[in-house]
Amino acid sequence: MTPESTAQAIPLPRSHIDPAEEVVVRDAREADLAAIVAIYNEAVASRSATAQLEPVEVEERRPWFAEHSAGHHPLWVAEYGGAVAAWLSFHEFLPRCAYDGTAELSLYVSANFRRRGLGLRLLREAIARAPHLGLDTLVALIFAQNEASLRLFAQLGFNRWGLLPGVARVDGAPRDLVILGRRV
Repeated sequence: MTPESTAQAIPLPRSHIDPAEEVVVRDAREADLAAIVAIYNEAVASRSATAQLEPVEVEERRPWFAEHSAGHHPLWVAEYGGAVAAWLSFHEFLPRCAYDGTAELSLYVSANFRRRGLGLRLLREAIARAPHLGLDTLVALIFAQNEASLRLFAQLGFNRWGLLPGVARVDGAPRDLVILGRRV
């Protein structure tokens, strides 16, 4: 394991977060990958926000990182207080050219920065910039028990377009997958 693969997001106690601190949304850089992986691994451990059941390493996420392009399927980070506090990625929905105008969104916020509006900020940015990326439809796949994420997406006009009941198994328990979508 390299030192980079074990790096963690910089945790700041909630009491040290300044509500007036500027949030910077920008394209992710390779130097952000360790923080992105650390945030994702928090979600893996929570068992509520991803079907990935084992933590991932920075090295194994490099190909995923490289798949993103600023012009069509970007990967953004939200910096807050000088730390990468959240990230959002656009991903190819399905590998057929008829779906080129559709992207699947993934959104993760570090536990140290939740309930600060970072997810809302990233999602608003995604909706606003989607047409400039050649996208007219955004979708998200969210576990049914992840009520906070479902509320966030619904707040910004995503509707329930489908349900895949019991399609995933997390620690032996079936999980329903909700398909949300929005035209932009």
